[in-house]
Amino acid sequence: MPQLSADDLHAFLDAHFPEIASLQFRVETVSEGAIRVRMPASRAMLRPGGTVSGPALMSLADAAMYLLLLAHIGPVAAAVTTNLNINFLRKLPPGDVVANAHLLKLGRRLAVGEVSMLGAGEGEAAPAAHATVTYAIPQNGGDS
Repeated sequence: MPQLSADDLHAFLDAHFPEIASLQFRVETVSEGAIRVRMPASRAMLRPGGTVSGPALMSLADAAMYLLLLAHIGPVAAAVTTNLNINFLRKLPPGDVVANAHLLKLGRRLAVGEVSMLGAGEGEAAPAAHATVTYAIPQNGGDS
């Protein structure tokens, strides 16, 4: 069962990671083993040619998994990415991007999840990118 709500997660990011506030990730929903995160459109996320860049999608995948993990284990700032593997499946035109992340395994020391990303208005379209992400969870809970 999630321990943190969308509002709790936003407050945590504001307190512990104010430098990423400019990315404006927004948690839309949190549920058992899942989260939906929106990355609002910005010129900074585009590559030449007017498509959403790979680094922007990788940032969204990593942020979505981190927020999903925190929603389920509580405010553990010291949890860190140990692996992120992403497949870019198709180009995304400019616009908001949503990430749907799901926990595949939540252990005491590692969490593994998958993240599918697509344009905000694409509904049930095939994902534009898919990532698997592993996070290390500090043994003592880390600094929160």
